[in-house]
Amino acid sequence: MNSEYQKLLEQAKTRYKENRKYFQKLKKMKAGKVDPIMASLHDEVFMEIDCLKCANCCRGTGPLLRERDISRLSKALRMRPGVFTEQYLQIDEDEDYIFKAMPCPFLEIDNYCSVYENRPGACRDYPHSNCISFKKYSSQMLENTRICPAVFLIFEKMKALIP
Repeated sequence: MNSEYQKLLEQAKTRYKENRKYFQKLKKMKAGKVDPIMASLHDEVFMEIDCLKCANCCRGTGPLLRERDISRLSKALRMRPGVFTEQYLQIDEDEDYIFKAMPCPFLEIDNYCSVYENRPGACRDYPHSNCISFKKYSSQMLENTRICPAVFLIFEKMKALIP
């Protein structure tokens, strides 16, 4: 991982309690105020952050896989869904399908995803900072500040705009 991104994640860990309080404040605000700022900052920050220099999400945060994800991936890999499930997936404590092991089995050495066009929906939506509703994903985004340097930067910039 890029050393600059590593430093951002170290800052995120030290500011986690502060950020938790800030997220509680944001959750009490009207979505119409928070969501447009979030969308703007998402676009701004992702002009600076190169996911291919990080891929931290692919190393340690396994997505939940839905039936449509399993179907799409198994078709792309020319496998039967049952074989795909047996080879790559397990059921977690919430009865959801997740990868058996991390990093993601489709993460390549250069941080590219070998199944990018067919990646799970959770991967497509990650890190949820461009979502329609901050309130819906606020707890996930709080955790994502410690995983994704872009999310941490978004909220650092948001703190300047909404103190």
